[in-house]
Amino acid sequence: MQHLKTSDSKDTTKPKVTLKQAFKTIIWPRRKLVFIGLVLIVIKSISGLILPWQSKVLLDEVVPSGDANKLWTLIAIVILAITAQAVTSFLLTKILSIQAQYLISELRAQVQKKVLSLPIRFFDNTKSGALVSRIMTDVEGVRNLIGTGLVQLVGGTFTAIVSLIILIKLNPWMTLFVFVPLSIFGIIALKAFKYIRPIFRTRGKINAEVTGRLTETLAGVRVIKAFNAEEQENIIFEKGVDRLYQNVKKSLTATALMTSSSTFLIGVATTGIMGIGGYYMMQNQMTTGDFLFFTLVLGFMIAPIIQMSNIGSQLTEALAGLDRTEELMNMAAEDEDQNRTIELPSIQGDIAFNDVCFSYEAGKQVLHNINFKAPSGSVIALVGSSGSGKSTIAGLSATFLNPESGEITIDGQDLSNVKLNSFRKHLGVVLQDEFLFEGTIRENIMFPRPNASEAQVQAAIKAAYVNEFTDRFDDGLETLIGERGVKLSGGQRQRIAIARAILADPKIIILDEATSNLDTESEALIQKSLAQLTKNRTTIVIAHRLSTIRKADQILVIENGKIAERGNHDTLIEAKGRYFDLYTYQAKI
Repeated sequence: MQHLKTSDSKDTTKPKVTLKQAFKTIIWPRRKLVFIGLVLIVIKSISGLILPWQSKVLLDEVVPSGDANKLWTLIAIVILAITAQAVTSFLLTKILSIQAQYLISELRAQVQKKVLSLPIRFFDNTKSGALVSRIMTDVEGVRNLIGTGLVQLVGGTFTAIVSLIILIKLNPWMTLFVFVPLSIFGIIALKAFKYIRPIFRTRGKINAEVTGRLTETLAGVRVIKAFNAEEQENIIFEKGVDRLYQNVKKSLTATALMTSSSTFLIGVATTGIMGIGGYYMMQNQMTTGDFLFFTLVLGFMIAPIIQMSNIGSQLTEALAGLDRTEELMNMAAEDEDQNRTIELPSIQGDIAFNDVCFSYEAGKQVLHNINFKAPSGSVIALVGSSGSGKSTIAGLSATFLNPESGEITIDGQDLSNVKLNSFRKHLGVVLQDEFLFEGTIRENIMFPRPNASEAQVQAAIKAAYVNEFTDRFDDGLETLIGERGVKLSGGQRQRIAIARAILADPKIIILDEATSNLDTESEALIQKSLAQLTKNRTTIVIAHRLSTIRKADQILVIENGKIAERGNHDTLIEAKGRYFDLYTYQAKI
């Protein structure tokens, strides 16, 4: 979808996407289909006017003449008109509604693609459930732009205009009497739409928040039950759905105002028509057929106007959804930086941090002038207390974060100038709380290389000792692990994650407390597989268990965002500094 020009994205209530912009980007590219829809709606509208016209003929010509042939001709004409209406209605739904659903699926795919291109920091500040709502729900309104909604709006306008011309020719004074209340209704409807659009925008935001919280609740159900917090979560959800209800109530009030005003004004018009029409018939200035024809055509003029008020509400909701969709589509993707021009077909794996500083919030620096080199094939261990900055260094190394100042290089190239996908294809990450996808063990291991051979898969499985537990499962590698791998132990999940990293065969490995979830026996097995994983690869390890990093080429002790000490295990023990204190403390435990 071509991006729509929008105003300041900070304003969450001001309409951003106009009908004109939506026309250019969504409707105009599908103009052939829309044109076919307009032709069909015109045929349908004209066919609909046949019945009131033939009703007049029946009362004023056929019945008084007693001509049976004219009666049969009239019936044939009406049947043809009804058939034309039915066929055009079917084709409208078939062509436009299906195309609208295709457009929705296309837009969802584009929005999801855009969301995945956004930087990690965006996801840190946005609930996944809220994003699901924005991808799946916000785009649905476009069916009213390309589907039957907009075509019915145009077709209804055409029908109303044609009907108005017929009514004026039949009786201009009666038409004028009808036109006044309808004009008042039109003014009320326009004001209502202007009032409703910000409500629809806010509804999308509330719906995303409620969905996000519900997703979190379901994902954390074990924590909720463990702390007996069901009632607490129920209250939070009830407050969310009440906010949604209050929002819907506002829009329903505006809609009810339109509906009741239309009922009243049309009732006034109908009453007036009965009085004026009755007077004209009593004065023999209007036949019964004329009056019936006028009344039926009046219905054809009023019905589209009432329908247009409903369609107008749908279009307002569609544009509000597009507003929120465009907020996402206009965000800068992490690889849209024009400085990122360097392609890395292959790498050695030399990483260097040169005076790197970083802060999550302005004025609150987390890292201060970090300097170190990780030569190709070396193991660099990061140790220190929680919150010291170890994970931030790992995030910068993985390009999940960008330095505020300073430079990170890969093989001498400034990482800020390197295309992200060309770097990340050489990167492997094993996290402390590793994420597994719902599916089988095999599918999770093959995630980075879906086309890997069976021999490569088996090699990764053996290297990570995954077969040590899968051999005991009835379904082996085809065992379903449940959402996030809930059916497996922490150690089993971690070994699958390491097998996944081994299969990816990266040049750079980042291990964030990769053995933290393992028992002593599993840890011993994993240490062997990690030795295989880190062989000839640049490895950055975050470790709390200092016993696991004794063989690291360089250990960096991070304290308060600075490198307090550096060296290998033996030299740091001899120095009897912070590392010595941490190591001896753990040894006593």
